[in-house]
Amino acid sequence: MLVETCHKSAAGRRAGRLLAALLAVPLAAAGLSAFAAPAGAVPAGPTASVSMGDSYMSGEAGRWKGNSLTNSGSRDGTDRAWTGSGYDPARVYGTTAANGCDRSDSAEVNGATSVAQTKINLACSGATTVNVFRAAKGGQAFKGEAPQADQLAAVAAANKVKLITLSIGGNDLGFADVISTCVQDYLVWYSYCNDDQQAAIDGKMNAAMEGVAKSIDEIRAVMSGAGYAATDYRVVLQSAPSPTPRAVDIRYPESGWTRANTGGCPLWDGDANWARDSLVPQISDRFAAVAAAKGVQFLDLRDTFDGHEICAKAAKQVTASSAPSGANSEWMRWLDMGRSTQGTLQESMHPNYFGQLALGRCLDLMYAKPSGNYACRNTAGQDHNGMFLTGRP
Repeated sequence: MLVETCHKSAAGRRAGRLLAALLAVPLAAAGLSAFAAPAGAVPAGPTASVSMGDSYMSGEAGRWKGNSLTNSGSRDGTDRAWTGSGYDPARVYGTTAANGCDRSDSAEVNGATSVAQTKINLACSGATTVNVFRAAKGGQAFKGEAPQADQLAAVAAANKVKLITLSIGGNDLGFADVISTCVQDYLVWYSYCNDDQQAAIDGKMNAAMEGVAKSIDEIRAVMSGAGYAATDYRVVLQSAPSPTPRAVDIRYPESGWTRANTGGCPLWDGDANWARDSLVPQISDRFAAVAAAKGVQFLDLRDTFDGHEICAKAAKQVTASSAPSGANSEWMRWLDMGRSTQGTLQESMHPNYFGQLALGRCLDLMYAKPSGNYACRNTAGQDHNGMFLTGRP
């Protein structure tokens, strides 16, 4: 998905107190028993689009329309859980606010309006690949819900599934630990994280990709057991958008405390560049290789939020005089530095409401491409309606 800093300024002491919360940041990455496969042909309908995987697919952070430093009321209009007198996350996450799967109403599957009549979100924040596998094949229940492939069996029996979109593997790689370590290195140790964290990712990569590959196999097995031919539906494996920009595009200086206390992006320039230009591409390329090996389509999202990342110069925070806007607000939830009045830590570093609308538009565009692999980009100065596909980098 800590010790107190020695900096003695007021801002420094405040950052130190907040830092203790960071170790709890998870990468906020489903409930029926497996059904017997039907013996007949594919169900007549309704048509369905199904999403599976972890928090980047469930819709974690969909509560937020940009980021604001205001800690009361509607937070300058950014907090969609505001009722007028309090906060109710179920307004955004429905019943899954209770177990932490956090399937938001703005999740990617819901934003792709042209794909199917019914949108079904099986993804759960914090899930790993083992939470996708069928229980009979080593899958594990998660947050009180059955393995996602077992849930898919029920969905496939009751609906005519046309598209299955999968985002999984980030938690297998320990991405939350990478974020936590890099933040500690910025606020406490004054050292780079990219050297040891690159080694940590490399050590987990092969096993994680094996899990992603098996997840696709499990999906195929479930669909075949439900009477579907491989040509009756499509599977799209996707990567994740970079949450932060390159150092040159960060609007706060590397020194001082504004990256932490104001922007919510406490990273050294060197680590920001490593994450944007090395880590995210490495993971995306490995996903692409799995998709090719398994014969499914790949949607590359590495650059999708370019200019809308946390702390990006081309974007801005929401204020009382600058309302939330998909055209110029940030599309990622900042690293919530202990702002206990603003939601939960597990929402940090995930696509927010605007970002999820953009991902939904990407999926719409991808569905119009019956074959091939693509990258999704945004048009500067526009909201989600400005998304477009290109060939992969």
